[in-house]
Amino acid sequence: MLLGQICTSSAKFQDNLFEANAIPPQVLQILGDENVKTNGAVEAYIYDRFSNKHAQLATALDYCRNSTAADFKVLDLINSFRVESGLKRSIDKIYEIVVFAMFSTLVSALELKVEISINPNKHELLTEFSDFAKMIMRIDAQDSKSIQDAKVYRLGATNAADRGLDMYSNWGPAVQIKHLALSEELAEGIVDGVSSDKIVIVCKEAEEKLIVSLLNQIGWRNRIQSIVTEKNLIDWYEKALRGKYSNILGDTLLHTICEEIANEFPSLRGIPDDLKARKYEMIKNEFWS
Repeated sequence: MLLGQICTSSAKFQDNLFEANAIPPQVLQILGDENVKTNGAVEAYIYDRFSNKHAQLATALDYCRNSTAADFKVLDLINSFRVESGLKRSIDKIYEIVVFAMFSTLVSALELKVEISINPNKHELLTEFSDFAKMIMRIDAQDSKSIQDAKVYRLGATNAADRGLDMYSNWGPAVQIKHLALSEELAEGIVDGVSSDKIVIVCKEAEEKLIVSLLNQIGWRNRIQSIVTEKNLIDWYEKALRGKYSNILGDTLLHTICEEIANEFPSLRGIPDDLKARKYEMIKNEFWS
């Protein structure tokens, strides 16, 4: 209700809440007793933390909405999530959003097309599996070639511990985005966790030559198509927003960022009425303030 989303975590992940490093039953009992004793002050504190994060997210979204191509700075947006304590846990998501916005805006502006065709010598095989070809590949014996718009897709909210895919395209590359410096261990984990032979890694920074050398040694270099760093992103944003083609890229780029932030954080549409009805703001307690 608070997030405007349904739960996507596994039962095992939910059970982790009650482990010793989180809120084991004995601690939950203490909090429950305290909440009753203070007439809801513990609840009020929890939802006040939520409201503070909501306000910080709203400020970030307002920055994007109120900016123009001439004054928007992608690094300022990213840094706001690094600095604000309530937003630090969402830094990975904002990183995904700025990457997706750039990739999708350029792919669309370039009018990139993807063509699917078969070897003419395989026409009889195509005919034998005509229903498969039409349903899965959108081609048939009469028209054995298909051309479609290239697209980039973002998978959206996932478990924070997930090493899997962040973005994928309909022309090949699988994109893994990490708001971290790329290390040999991180690269190894990404390659091991993504089933693709065309992996694009987007990261904060990278000792690229060292990592490429190490990946060559373990035989995984051919699976990584490219490594994009934060510097690359900043340069591309500068060109798109204030470069030669800013008139066709700038507004679309900003609109996509705003749209993705709103979709990623549905709570920005407003605090649910059910929560407002509880009137937590009326609960006053010096300790829990």
